Amino acid sequence: MTSTPDFDRFLYEAIAADREAGAGLGPDSLYGLYTSWCMVSHSPIASPGALFTALKERHGISPSSNRLAMTGPAATDYILASAPNLV
Repeated sequence: MTSTPDFDRFLYEAIAADREAGAGLGPDSLYGLYTSWCMVSHSPIASPGALFTALKERHGISPSSNRLAMTGPAATDYILASAPNLV
């Protein structure tokens, strides 16, 4: 387990560029997906501010205006955690 957040690995493993027109992930969903990814990957969880700053500064990704979509095991974990009545 690492002691610092790995935002690049999060993007690689849990985020896909949305190919369809429309809204991407909002700040709450983006952070929720991130925390699910941290749980699944046994990575330390950073604050929302640290995540959003890193995404903006390193990758030009805005947490409030993007075309990102969820993918991978973290997406499944987030969706099931967000809607427990689905299981």
